[in-house]
Amino acid sequence: QVQLVESGGGLVQAGGSLRLACAASGRTDIINFMGWFRQAPGKEREFVAGIMWRGTSTFYTPSVKGRFTISGDSAKNTLYLQMNSLKPEDTAVYYCAATRTRYCSAYACYDFWGQGTQVTVSS
Repeated sequence: QVQLVESGGGLVQAGGSLRLACAASGRTDIINFMGWFRQAPGKEREFVAGIMWRGTSTFYTPSVKGRFTISGDSAKNTLYLQMNSLKPEDTAVYYCAATRTRYCSAYACYDFWGQGTQVTVSS
């Protein structure tokens, strides 16, 4: 019903910046909340940031607060994650996700997922 496609990942040196984008299509009218997750090798998928799709409330995991900014443009069906002051610990595959329900930081809460985009931070 909803398709998500991420872009913007790449290789960057520590202290650098990247902006990820997620394009949503299909039945976007059913989306209530969107988020970014990341998964490093051998680790569980982790909630990074989220935003009400038709609102302004945002949520961040403490490790990225002050460095990352989530934003969205529901009219354009696009979600963004601006990542500044990147650290090697930020290296992971980043996923865009959407849910029909309320805010939730758990993987299982989300109904729709993108394919992921690799972010690698060197030191």
